[in-house]
Amino acid sequence: MHDAAISAALMTWYDRNARDLPWRIGPAQRRAGARPDPYRVWLSEIMLQQTTVAAVRGYFTRFTGRWPDVTALARAEDSDVMAEWAGLGYYARARNLLKCARIVAGLPGARFPQTSGELLALPGIGPYTAAAVAAIAFDAPATVVDGNVERVIARLFAVQTPLPKSRPDLVSLAARLTPRARPGDHAQAMMDLGATICTPRKPGCAVCPLGAFCRASGQAEHLPRKAAKPVKPTRHGIAYVGTRTDGALLMERRPEKGLLGGTLGWPCSDWSEALPPDDPPATAEWREAGGEVRHTFTHFHLVLRVKTAILPFGANPARGHFVPADRFRPDDLPTVMRKVCRRALRPHVTD
Repeated sequence: MHDAAISAALMTWYDRNARDLPWRIGPAQRRAGARPDPYRVWLSEIMLQQTTVAAVRGYFTRFTGRWPDVTALARAEDSDVMAEWAGLGYYARARNLLKCARIVAGLPGARFPQTSGELLALPGIGPYTAAAVAAIAFDAPATVVDGNVERVIARLFAVQTPLPKSRPDLVSLAARLTPRARPGDHAQAMMDLGATICTPRKPGCAVCPLGAFCRASGQAEHLPRKAAKPVKPTRHGIAYVGTRTDGALLMERRPEKGLLGGTLGWPCSDWSEALPPDDPPATAEWREAGGEVRHTFTHFHLVLRVKTAILPFGANPARGHFVPADRFRPDDLPTVMRKVCRRALRPHVTD
C-alpha cells in the first residue's frame, strides 16, 4: 500500500468534511491560526470513553460553562462534579478527572504536559487518551487508535485476526499511516471516517475517500472480526426508597472505590447472584414498589427489587442521610438510581 497516498487522500477528505464538534478546532480554524485548548481536548476525550458523541455534547457544554478551564475544575467540589457527571456512567472517570485537574492546576502555568509519556503519568489517562491529547492538542506525532480507527484499519488492510488479539497489529498499521505533518488532524480524520462512512453496519464504501486503497472488498461489514463475548452474569439486589414525613429522602453516597463510586443513590442491599437477605437502612414498614428495575453494567446485568417506606421525622437510619425535598434532583443520580426513583414513584410502569 502507498501509506503516504492514503494519508493524503484522508486529509483532503477531512478538510472538506470534518465534523463540527464543540471541543474541536476544525481545519478552517486551524488555517486561520486557532489552536486547540488542551483542557477541552482532554475533557472531551475522558467523556468520550465508552460513550458516544451524541451523549457527550450536552455534558461537555455544561461542564465547560461551569468550569471553563482546568483551574476552575480543580477547585470544584467533588459532589458537584459527580452530580454533573450523572448519567455518563463509568464514575471512576469522574473521580480521576478531578484528580488529574488538581495535579495539572498545580503545574507551572497550569499547563498540560505535551508528550504521551508525560500525559500517561496523570490519573485516568491511558495509552489511547495520552496519544489523543498529545496529537490533537499539541500536534505530536502520536498514533491514536480508538474503536472507529480500529474498524477503519481492519478493513483497509483486511485484517482477519479477531479483536482483541489483533489490536497490536492494528496499532502498528495505524502508525504507518500517521504523518509527521498535522498528526492531530489525521487522528480526527480517521475518527470521523469511522463515525460517518466506515460505520459498523452498512458502511458507505461507494463514497469512501480510501476506497481505492481498501482491501476489504465485499467483506467490509464483517470486519473487524471479534472474538465471542462471554455471557454476562446477572446479579440481584434490593433498593430502598425511604421518604421522611417532611418529604426528605433517605440517600446514601457510595464508597469512593468500586462501582458507581462516590455517587449519591438509594441505600441498597448487596448485589449478588442470588437475591440477598433483606437489609433495610432504617426500621420501618417497607413495601414492595412492584415490578423490577433492570440495568446492564459492563460486566453484569443487575435486577433490583424496589421497596418504599414512610419514615418518621425523628428516624435515625443505620446508614445514609436525609436530603431535603427541595434539594433533591433526580438528574444528579446515576442512571440505575434514576430508574429506581421512577419505579418507586410509578410502580406499574415498565422500565
